[in-house]
Amino acid sequence: MNTPEDLRYTADHLWVRAGSDGTLTVGITNHAQEELGDIVFVQPPAVGRKVQQGEECGVIESVKTAADLHAPVSGEVTAVNAEVADRPERVNADPYGTWLFRMKPGQPAELDALLDAASYGRLAVADRP
Repeated sequence: MNTPEDLRYTADHLWVRAGSDGTLTVGITNHAQEELGDIVFVQPPAVGRKVQQGEECGVIESVKTAADLHAPVSGEVTAVNAEVADRPERVNADPYGTWLFRMKPGQPAELDALLDAASYGRLAVADRP
């Protein structure tokens, strides 16, 4: 399974990369894009939106289904990847290179509570039908 070691993960299949400036970059995992199928629409949260960990904050749609995006940690959305809105299929082509939004965490300790690559890998394998 493709699960980069330098990322943190949520149980609902988001990856989180901590930047040197303290911001977090968020995308969906390879497992999630495989389960969704061909992605046709991404609606990330609005820039400036304050979110609580686990809160629904966006939507990702594929030809098969739609799924809510949940905030991986509490904080404020600082940027969205506008290119994904125009070319959502990029998520399928490169899920770990295609980010959805960036945020400034309000509770940095929440990041430490996210899954590491090994824990996420076990979860994703258990999640397969």
